[in-house]
Amino acid sequence: MATVTVGTARVHYDVHAFESLTTGGPVDPVDPAATASTAHPESSVPALLLVHGTGSGGAVVNWGRTAPLLTSSRTVITPDLSGADRTVDDGGALTVEGLAAQVIAVIEDAGRGPVDLLGFSMGAPVSAAVAALRPDLVNRLILVAGWAYTDADEYLRNLFTLWERLGEHDPAGFGRSVTMTGFSRGFLNGVGREGVEALIPNMPPTPGTLRHVALDLGVDVRALLPRISAPTLVVGCTRDATVPVENSRELAAAIGGSAYAEIDAGHVVFFEKEEEFVRTVTGFLDM
Repeated sequence: MATVTVGTARVHYDVHAFESLTTGGPVDPVDPAATASTAHPESSVPALLLVHGTGSGGAVVNWGRTAPLLTSSRTVITPDLSGADRTVDDGGALTVEGLAAQVIAVIEDAGRGPVDLLGFSMGAPVSAAVAALRPDLVNRLILVAGWAYTDADEYLRNLFTLWERLGEHDPAGFGRSVTMTGFSRGFLNGVGREGVEALIPNMPPTPGTLRHVALDLGVDVRALLPRISAPTLVVGCTRDATVPVENSRELAAAIGGSAYAEIDAGHVVFFEKEEEFVRTVTGFLDM
């Protein structure tokens, strides 16, 4: 566990050690010689930073299952941005640029830049901003289930407005709404009623979550996208009812030379199609 101060925020992040395929265990980042001699020093291992989406659970909820699956070839860094429970700040309004500054600070504080950078959902426009503003810190960029703007997209504007109002007036309804749009119909029916009920948040949305939703309503990174120079993969989810796949297609079209892939899943693709998600990510990063 580590922290870095950015403005009023004390940003928490975790570093998941590279799991050597030759030793079967993590390389000691402090003393690489403490592991088997066949292990690579930590400084020579590429780093992947994962940026979470909307929700105060932050990196733990988004990447708790997935991060360990990505450490076989790289060190994985998972920050909690403002609004997440483990990062403390003054509670003010959030912006894409402000969260991008937090990601930049984590990369620099961890001393592992430039990194490969992956942003999911809300984390996609944040990661796009990082790549545009600090190209020196980003090797490769992956944007998953993301979007470029909200105000001129009536679907997104209404969905996030609904979330705001449910959060204020019907917290239980908020939990059902984000579950219904977060997963595909086939997945929900496949896990059954007990499985679905277990997915629904069992507490009202926190102020941090609602700060994220307010940020979602103000996203507009269209002016930054042409400035992205890192090799980029955009991943759309064909059954996404939170951020429809058309938004990912628009993102890819706006980033010159980007690659594009689709996974037949709902919004939380790394949960529904974990193996395919990991295969898609590592296939691009290992090119």
